[in-house]
Amino acid sequence: MSKASREVALFVTCLVDAMRPNVGFAAIKLLQDAGCDVVVPKQQTCCGQPAYNSGDELDSRALAKQLIKTFEIYDNVVVPSGSCAGMIKDHYPKLFSDDPEWHARAVKLAANTFELTSFLVDVLAVETVSAEYDGVVCYHDSCAGLRELNVKAQPRKLLKSVKGVQIQEMKDAEVCCGFGGLFCVKYSDISNNMVSRKLDNIKSSGADTMLAGDLGCLLNIAGKLSRDKSPVKAWHVAEVLAGMTDIPAIGEGEA
Repeated sequence: MSKASREVALFVTCLVDAMRPNVGFAAIKLLQDAGCDVVVPKQQTCCGQPAYNSGDELDSRALAKQLIKTFEIYDNVVVPSGSCAGMIKDHYPKLFSDDPEWHARAVKLAANTFELTSFLVDVLAVETVSAEYDGVVCYHDSCAGLRELNVKAQPRKLLKSVKGVQIQEMKDAEVCCGFGGLFCVKYSDISNNMVSRKLDNIKSSGADTMLAGDLGCLLNIAGKLSRDKSPVKAWHVAEVLAGMTDIPAIGEGEA
């Protein structure tokens, strides 16, 4: 690693690993292009968010401890997901509020953890990327990234530098798409109604491409796009920023 480079540990997340590895590779490319030396620890596991949201404190604490032990040795931990980054930054300290040792370790990791576009813009001061994408895009602000991490301007700033991209904001971009992790399973009818409204807003925007920074939201929206036979494509914002859109869009086939 050169003196000018910064070591960054990438937390890939479960959904990216299992459903859309291209997002992880795109994140690595963006970080390397920004001068970072990227490490992907093999010991990483789920951050514990599904268990935590279900009220399973025992398992969520066990998973959180594993992740803390894996990543606490790094000064910079980057996550291509607002919800998983939010779990670490916002909920880990609360999860260990009754344990002084683990609370201190959780607070330290929280301070060193960043959502991908926030890290690029707010920490590394990246203003442009060398990518091309021919399309009119709208951006969905995922709940956790927006409300827990204040991620909103950062992805849009980077997208403005992508050659060929036209950004067309949709109505209610900040409104939940209905995924919400287990919410879409427990309350499927409500979830379907919410994602149907999201699709109406995407259509009304005139965009041919829908972007977001959380794969859970993207899978939910892309699934509805597919069921409705919509021509709109869904991509993780990292894929477009990295110029890695030479594979089927999310929901169109195996990546």
